[in-house]
Amino acid sequence: MSPSDRRFVQIADALREPNVWTNNEWLCRPDIVAAKDLLLVRANMAPGYCHPFHYHPHREEIIYVLYGRAEQWVGEDCRILSTGEMAHIPPGTIHATYNPHAEPLVFLAILSPAVLPAAQAGDPDPVDVGTQEPWASIRKGRGLSPCVWDGGRQVA
Repeated sequence: MSPSDRRFVQIADALREPNVWTNNEWLCRPDIVAAKDLLLVRANMAPGYCHPFHYHPHREEIIYVLYGRAEQWVGEDCRILSTGEMAHIPPGTIHATYNPHAEPLVFLAILSPAVLPAAQAGDPDPVDVGTQEPWASIRKGRGLSPCVWDGGRQVA
């Protein structure tokens, strides 16, 4: 079935994409459904892992926790989000998601727009800033442990 004809996405239809931070199950993006304004991914993050500080230059994002607890950063502000809680991240805002807890973390990341205008389509997304200050040491300065990623340790 072509994306333009699909109205429902069942779990068997999700596009699975492991990366160094999470195991992703893409449920909404233009190659799955005819979505121009929304991206939706269910992210599965193991204990001790994180998606280090980064930003999306032209997309806003919502992080919505389905299971577990997220140490969610939006700029220099941090909250522990539990099931049913969310964070809104405006375009260009630096943010990070950490799972320093013993249980897995499962969350939805909803981003918009799905399709960027041609002038922005070639821009990197996401843009990693986790090795730049103050992001490289902000967690360490608060006594928080580094996270695991790609089989190694991130200096946080």
